[in-house]
Amino acid sequence: MARVIVDVMLKPEILDPQGQAILGACGRLGFSGVTQVRQGKRFEVEIEGEADETRLGEVRKLAETLLANPVIEDFSLRVE
Repeated sequence: MARVIVDVMLKPEILDPQGQAILGACGRLGFSGVTQVRQGKRFEVEIEGEADETRLGEVRKLAETLLANPVIEDFSLRVE
């Protein structure tokens, strides 16, 4: 069994209101030096067998069709 981590983030050109709200709170809470915050999602997908290129391709297709909106989000995969 393998675990594939799918990290999904808004594309850099997409406004991130939640990240901006967190950034505003950082200053109010005394966390100085924080210049930018981007909010994202993390998915842990467990698959049967080895995480070979075929299985990673299936997880990539899952991310493209279900986990991320490719119009406004980018994603990356890594095996743990």
